[in-house]
Amino acid sequence: MFSKVSRFSLIPLIVFTLIAVSSCKKKDKIDSNPSLRLTFSADTVFFDTVFTTVGSVTRRLIVHNYNSGKVLISSISLAGGSNSVFSLNIDGLASPWASDVEIPGNDSLYIFVNVTVNPNNQNIPMVVTDSILFTLNGNLQKVQLLAWGQDAYFYRYKKISGDITWDSIKPHVIYGYLRVDTGASLTISAGTKLYFHKSAYLAVSHLSTIRVQGNLDHPVRFLGDRLDPFYRDLPGQWDGIYLEKGSHDNEINYGIIKNANFGISVDSAVNPLLPMLTVDNTIIGNMTGNDIYAYATTIASTNCVLGDCGSSALALDFGGSYDFRQLTIGNYWSSSVRLDSALYLSNYSYDKTGKKIFNPLTKAYFGNIILYGAMEDELSLRRDASAAFNFRFENCLLKTHKNTSDPAYYLACLVNKDPGFVDVATYDYSIDSISAAIGKGKDLGILFDIKGKIRGSTPDLGAYQYVPK
Repeated sequence: MFSKVSRFSLIPLIVFTLIAVSSCKKKDKIDSNPSLRLTFSADTVFFDTVFTTVGSVTRRLIVHNYNSGKVLISSISLAGGSNSVFSLNIDGLASPWASDVEIPGNDSLYIFVNVTVNPNNQNIPMVVTDSILFTLNGNLQKVQLLAWGQDAYFYRYKKISGDITWDSIKPHVIYGYLRVDTGASLTISAGTKLYFHKSAYLAVSHLSTIRVQGNLDHPVRFLGDRLDPFYRDLPGQWDGIYLEKGSHDNEINYGIIKNANFGISVDSAVNPLLPMLTVDNTIIGNMTGNDIYAYATTIASTNCVLGDCGSSALALDFGGSYDFRQLTIGNYWSSSVRLDSALYLSNYSYDKTGKKIFNPLTKAYFGNIILYGAMEDELSLRRDASAAFNFRFENCLLKTHKNTSDPAYYLACLVNKDPGFVDVATYDYSIDSISAAIGKGKDLGILFDIKGKIRGSTPDLGAYQYVPK
């Protein structure tokens, strides 16, 4: 028989045992709260190894359950299923899917992801993607998988220092950004292809330079990294090219820039007497925003084509100095409602407080250009008398309802005449035999068109010279 003291000494032990049992039962109970979420060691699993032969690489993904109770993951699966180049090992089980996977409270699950690709197989995309799908308490979460599908040079959040030259032996793939760092220069050789992943961009820093040295037979291409047919003409696949304030002597010759949010953004020039950007024989188009956006800067251009985009194809904002010759602008954007004219000029902007600020448009010369598109008026002139606003259209074909009778601003211009583009549906802005632009140009000393055709003394307007078949 227990003594009175010994009976009372058992009470704490009994209480502790009951709490422990209760706690174990709570810990063993599956929490079905629909608000629960899993946490992952990464939102994207990258396979950024450069393969030289058929390659197989494994990466680890940790799935965390930071909740106090046990969770039951209804399913874990590859979105691409058994046809995916990726494979999974889920908690020791090699399978593209698993069901009813438990993770105790404040515990983790390991998933090993493997990818096998042949980078020399040119029939697969430049970038191979898939995702792992997780279903927990009726909610779907996913982790992206990304691998390079072909042999290439790869850059992920990369800064370039020194004087660097890129060759065309293999494509160059940019993920995140590529920055030409302060004081550096990047020269891109003829025939080089640059592929940008979603939201990736190229930036040229203060005191830095980029030189794109394409030629007629081997242009330099700037494209999104999705090569399958669905993405061939899809805008907004990457961000664009930034020429930042203070970059200098930037040159682009025979470039093709397509399918981004914008083509080239050119910030303020340090020396207003020299072109911050010289761009020749270059095609820019199919952008969700501008093909070229210039802010208080200097640009010189010949033989360029600016095609469909969701805003102004050429926006010359907040003054500057510009010279465009033998330029073709054709904006028939149809992917959304376009509110901005194809060509925009202004000598003012607004600061962060909303106050109007001014900067002189010292020069905006347009010689032998075609300006046309789907809007009733494709020319927007935003001027304020507080700063100079100097522009001149000479021997141009313009779609506009503005008064073009003043020879100080418009000389020998055709207004609202059919430019006779070959096929705007396929972005072919060369001119056909019916074009009003044939033979209407002035000899500006630009001997050849963008395709290398001889112009002669009475050139056609725009970047393309018509050649009878």
